[in-house]
Amino acid sequence: MTDLQLIEQALDGNDHAFEQIVRKYENRVAATVIGMLGKCDAADDVGQEVFIRFYKVMHKFRGSANLGTYLTRIAINLSINELKRRKRRLMFFSKPDDRPFPEPAGEPDDSAVNSEEKELVQKAIQKLDTKFRSVVVLRLMEGYSTEETAKILSIPIGTVLSRLARAQKKLKVLLAPIILEEV
Repeated sequence: MTDLQLIEQALDGNDHAFEQIVRKYENRVAATVIGMLGKCDAADDVGQEVFIRFYKVMHKFRGSANLGTYLTRIAINLSINELKRRKRRLMFFSKPDDRPFPEPAGEPDDSAVNSEEKELVQKAIQKLDTKFRSVVVLRLMEGYSTEETAKILSIPIGTVLSRLARAQKKLKVLLAPIILEEV
């Protein structure tokens, strides 16, 4: 069954059809939100909110964009809103945490090292400005093409390319201590 058929059935009151949409796209939405926010309770909440928002505006969906792309755009927008809320909370309740990453204790096994490296990369991505982070998440983590990323973010292709290049330079700086440690 196509996405448009599922949407039509969901609009006709078929809850199972909407559940199928959620199951089909929940991993993509989760990966996008976690890429933007990191693994946290707020990421779960934002992921759920994506489908709640879509449910409320499903009647407006015309199919001009791929449903996965449409849901990803909602996920990016809600993640950006959450990041803004975090920033406001930080300004009022605490000072920014500029401590370096903690040193690993003992001799970890290979799977622990890979997991730790992934976590450090994710933390570095979280330090990027939102406009750069969204491009990195969509292009490098989610595998969208440059054109798809431009459509999702409603920015020109050239802007996607320049933000990606700037984000990669910033990530190299943030991850340099880790890379140098391995050499």
